[in-house]
Amino acid sequence: MANDYKDTLFLPKTDFPMRANLSQREPEFLKFWYDIDVYGELKKKNKDKPSFILHDGPPYANASIHIGTATNKILKDFVVKYKWQRGYFSPYVPGYDTHGLPIELKVLKEQSLNKDDIDPVELREKCAAYARSFADIQTGQFKRLGVIGDWDHPYMTLVPAYEATQIEGFAEMVDKGLVYKGRKAIYWCTDCQTALAAAEIEYADETSPSIFVAYKYTDAAKVFPELAGKDVEVIIWTTTPWTLPASMAVAVHPRYDYGFYQVGDKIYLIAQGLKAEVERATQLEFGEPILSCKGEKLENTLAQHPFYDRVTPFVLADYVTLDSGTGCVHTAPGHGTEDYETGVRYGLEIYNPVDETGHYYKETPIFGGMSLAEGEKKVFELLGESKRLLGRLKITHSYPHCWRCKKPVIFRATDQWFVSVADFRDEALKCIDEVKWVPDWGKDRITNMVRDRSDWCISRQRTWGVPIPAFYCEDCGEVILTGDRVRRVADKIREHGSNCWWTMTPEELIGDLAVCPKCGHTHLRKDSDIMDVWFDSGTSHSAVLDNWEDLSWPADMYLEGSDQHRGWFQTSLLNSVATRGTAPYRTVLTHGFIMGPDGQKMSKSLGNVMKPENIIDKNGADILRLWVASSDYRGDVRISEEIFRNLIESYRRIRNTARFLLANLAGFDPAKDMLPHDELAPVDQYIMLKLERLRTRVTTGFDEYEFHQPMTLIHQFCDNELSSFYIDVSKDKLYADAKEAKSRRSIRTVMWQVLRAVTQMMSSVLSFTAEEIWQKMREMDPALPQSVLLADWPCSLAEGIDPAVEEEWDMLMLARQGVLRGLESARGKGVIGHPLDADVQIKLSDYYKPLAGRICDETWENVLIVSSCRVVDEISGAEIVYDDETTGLRIGVNRSSAEKCPRCWKRRPEVAEKGLCDRCRDVLNAQ
Repeated sequence: MANDYKDTLFLPKTDFPMRANLSQREPEFLKFWYDIDVYGELKKKNKDKPSFILHDGPPYANASIHIGTATNKILKDFVVKYKWQRGYFSPYVPGYDTHGLPIELKVLKEQSLNKDDIDPVELREKCAAYARSFADIQTGQFKRLGVIGDWDHPYMTLVPAYEATQIEGFAEMVDKGLVYKGRKAIYWCTDCQTALAAAEIEYADETSPSIFVAYKYTDAAKVFPELAGKDVEVIIWTTTPWTLPASMAVAVHPRYDYGFYQVGDKIYLIAQGLKAEVERATQLEFGEPILSCKGEKLENTLAQHPFYDRVTPFVLADYVTLDSGTGCVHTAPGHGTEDYETGVRYGLEIYNPVDETGHYYKETPIFGGMSLAEGEKKVFELLGESKRLLGRLKITHSYPHCWRCKKPVIFRATDQWFVSVADFRDEALKCIDEVKWVPDWGKDRITNMVRDRSDWCISRQRTWGVPIPAFYCEDCGEVILTGDRVRRVADKIREHGSNCWWTMTPEELIGDLAVCPKCGHTHLRKDSDIMDVWFDSGTSHSAVLDNWEDLSWPADMYLEGSDQHRGWFQTSLLNSVATRGTAPYRTVLTHGFIMGPDGQKMSKSLGNVMKPENIIDKNGADILRLWVASSDYRGDVRISEEIFRNLIESYRRIRNTARFLLANLAGFDPAKDMLPHDELAPVDQYIMLKLERLRTRVTTGFDEYEFHQPMTLIHQFCDNELSSFYIDVSKDKLYADAKEAKSRRSIRTVMWQVLRAVTQMMSSVLSFTAEEIWQKMREMDPALPQSVLLADWPCSLAEGIDPAVEEEWDMLMLARQGVLRGLESARGKGVIGHPLDADVQIKLSDYYKPLAGRICDETWENVLIVSSCRVVDEISGAEIVYDDETTGLRIGVNRSSAEKCPRCWKRRPEVAEKGLCDRCRDVLNAQ
């Protein structure tokens, strides 16, 4: 009988697919966006609105994107799309970092070239082509993620206009006296054969020898007459034996107590606080000191180098500690930052016997031509022969490594170009205070890094990069670096590109300024170093924001990984403060790293690397975007197949909810069928109030960059308010009421507004799915914007609805849960099979008494999906009585004796006589 009435019901109808098939469908929507030039349309729509500029930190163009790069770009896309929706003019210009050692090394390796045998310009042209090719590859990959931006006009650091702006900024620093050339001990990678800045250093555990070496204390008797005629030695300590050929002094702490200890016919000098440790390491027994003094008394007295004819004076240094060693530290100014500063203070020779490849210079006595490893063995051999090696241990400690090749670096004194950060450090620290840091711990992180920084080594000994536009007089040796000459070079670079530095003479580059200001001669030589690539990218605030028509300076936001506090965040800040006196950004947002399922760092060796393209091919870009949105980016984020499986279930809930809404909106014309809010049924008004609450919370989530909140809230709304309640309780009226009944129009009005608002709110995250839904909505309302990405953020969604409705219905929802538990008890005891079999009585507890008289019995029937329900003073004649502990409600349940309506399945008394319930009979009679 029921089948006879199926065609009279208004059942769901849609061709919106249940299976997303994202990996196949998403490219269609990508094509659609570019066919309609959605980015250009966004600019037109918000042309005269307030701007919000997120400045893109340029990824390095030497490989395909990885999961960290994808995460970063997706987070940026969330911000930019949301800002467009909120009515901002929010252009996004992507960028690429295209100079530097990694690209140069890749080209040399892949094309089997030797950098010493190839013309610099030819090598540079090959590097440029390589960088451009990977910029193109990455552009395709970023677009596939659904990231919208000005992909036809990205910025690249190799473009002449960019390079010229970089050089002009450098000229500003030169004019202010911030740039100097000096011989300092800097980080040096012998594998990459170049200097490194602090931002290019990573720390990892390294096992090193810890040795205790005896230096003869030749001046002992001069300071301590009682030691005359004694064989006195100072025991120094070091973890870098290869630096002993460069040992120029012995550092002691001025305020520590030092003791002279008699051991047989020798006397040894060490810090008294390290006596026990030295005994363990050397197997010597010291007893009590025969003499004691403060370290300051030893200053400028002389000891003897252990294998060279060289005196090594005692010097004072506060960095000497009692944590380990002997309290007497061998000092090599050519191989350590602190050692260098001590050497300058005492006028020591800044001696560096090691070349760029990690070998001793050929003229180095004893060690000439040896590698550092060979030199270390030779040191042990010499010390062993002279019996000056008193102890030798192994220690594991944190040691600097090159960020590119991951190998340990050395400190090496070389002539380098520096920017004196100390001259504007206080100004930079003040600017940090004026920036909003998200999360706020980012402020402390960058503050500590900048506070500890005195200079910035900006020169690199490679070919592929922007040249340092300095000259040298071949006649008098003068170093020539002036702002006016630098600007002349910038003009040539803007016209010809930076290759002109290698192809033009000094006269062609700087014209009448190609003369030595000291001696007046014109025989000039160009500097051979290039700039640190961090100087390149650190210039982007000026090269891009000042020169792109759509952009403006400063940026509203920089958004990168947490490693950029020592990288792009910091170098951009230093560059901007040095040239403009203020920060280049208003807000800095930081995200963590991507980790494997067990919290390990992702690596090929562990087999836990997940490539973005593989995730997209299997699940679609929207699932990857949902993962980014579901993760708390403020810390390190885990990724795994299991996480994706769970996310897919969440995605299905959202998609299937949208599908149900679309199916029940078949034939809906918003222009004709929408009801004003004050005419909606109370339950429909309740859902609109909940939708407005969702909108408010999602808006707050995006405004505060809490990206893990919006999609969680939307999923919960789909699951709790819609699937678990509203969709279920609406089905009866949707399917069985008259087609144009006000009850159906009320529900469909709400469903349309829910679908539209939720689709708009999730479009910055689930961009492809939102577009798919939107295009189905446009079939019902062609007046909607052409793309969901062109739709504004939803405004207030509950205007005209009394807020008291929400409070009343929240109470009803709590009561409903109690009654549902009673129905489940009745079903479990066999009294009913389906809720529509039930005849329910409810006795309200005191808390729920306000519902009496306000919520009618028909509303109770609808929200419980039962055939009959009455609110009573006392339960009577019930087959089962259930007392709900949570709500205090008493629920009586009988199996209804009425027959079931074959059309709507509700049990009504009139069905026995009329064959249908009155409602269904009236609907059919009106058709």
